[in-house]
Amino acid sequence: MVYLFAKLRSLFKGQRQTLWLKSLLARNPLNLSRWVLCWVAIGIGSGLFAGLYWSVLEWLTQWLRSFEGVSLLLIMPLAGLLIGLVIHWLGNPGEISLIVDNIHFCGGRIDARKNPAMLLTSLISISAGGSLGPEAPMVQVTGSLGTWVADRLQLTGENLRTLSLAGMAAGFTALFGAPLGGAFFALEILHHHHVLEYYEAILPAIVASCASYLIFILITHLGMAPTWAFPQYHVDRLDDFVLASLYALIGAVAAWGFIYLFNLCAWAFAKVSLPLYIRTTLAGLILGSLACFLPLTRYFGHEELNGIVEGQFTAVMLLLLAVAKMLAIAVTVNGEWRGGFIIPLFFTGACLGKAIALLIPGTHPALAMIATMAALNAAVTRTPISTTLLLTKLTGFTPFAPILFASLIGFFLSPKLPLIKAQLKATLS
Repeated sequence: MVYLFAKLRSLFKGQRQTLWLKSLLARNPLNLSRWVLCWVAIGIGSGLFAGLYWSVLEWLTQWLRSFEGVSLLLIMPLAGLLIGLVIHWLGNPGEISLIVDNIHFCGGRIDARKNPAMLLTSLISISAGGSLGPEAPMVQVTGSLGTWVADRLQLTGENLRTLSLAGMAAGFTALFGAPLGGAFFALEILHHHHVLEYYEAILPAIVASCASYLIFILITHLGMAPTWAFPQYHVDRLDDFVLASLYALIGAVAAWGFIYLFNLCAWAFAKVSLPLYIRTTLAGLILGSLACFLPLTRYFGHEELNGIVEGQFTAVMLLLLAVAKMLAIAVTVNGEWRGGFIIPLFFTGACLGKAIALLIPGTHPALAMIATMAALNAAVTRTPISTTLLLTKLTGFTPFAPILFASLIGFFLSPKLPLIKAQLKATLS
């Protein structure tokens, strides 16, 4: 790897003395090959990190998953205390808003010095049962890898930002197993309404994502098949698009409710004028209490969502699970636990969609669940294109158009003020 980066640097800085070589460079084939090599190197490094991180996370999760019931009232507050102490000692690792700010206002530079705190806090948060997933730590670390490569090559400006974005995309892809969806998510998440400002980074992001995807599946053997076992469904009527749009309206309303609940939790935690490690411990106590009564609210939903798809639930229980999961996400984030909320939002949308299918006779559960999942996530994260691509891959739901309709409706009906405040600042700038 060191030789590879040294070779890349020599390609960028080397002096071309002959006219024939200058003529060759004018036609740009070498410039293309060295950039592609650079994007692939970032993808390989990101895939290696993601595979190692996932393996450690799986081991920790399997150990901590054995604690259930009343024992969670001890285990999860203890995990919260550890999270608070790590942040106290190593500093605040930030979260997705900080990454968005860095891309826009710090020249695209993602600071690797925050990675130790992010890695430790996220591993504890996710494995103990917080309602956040590993996308945030993966994106921060792999994005900082892109910045590190750019620094080694003495790149600045748009070139540096592009490599950071390529790293971010590779991190998203490793988790979701969708190179195209991961690449678009890294670009869409940066904005409130201007969906793809950094369009020049699309190809680097896709190339790095493909390389990361291959390395990650070689290490973990995950991501080749759909993650969730949704029933097969075929769109053969115009009514299906109307129904998908109606389910999307429910998903958009749920997004408004979630953002209100999230802001209410933020206000409540801000009122707790106690040391950080006390607030993280309090968050652990709340999450442990929720998990005692509703075990499916524990963890970020990667495995639990299959239980919703295949299990037998009443509509009332599913609605209760959806509300409880929203509360768990809000407490996890505002309680300073670390991770991302994309898959937890998908879990919430699946609960709502299946409840709709039970309440309205003749409703196909797959269409209701996936349309609601798409609209809810697109409304909260402002990512309609990548949400569509990700759900198509994660669910194996082959009709692409209904998911796109639902995602767009969720996006356009989202609140004026985004949940990720840095998206708004980027738009105003």
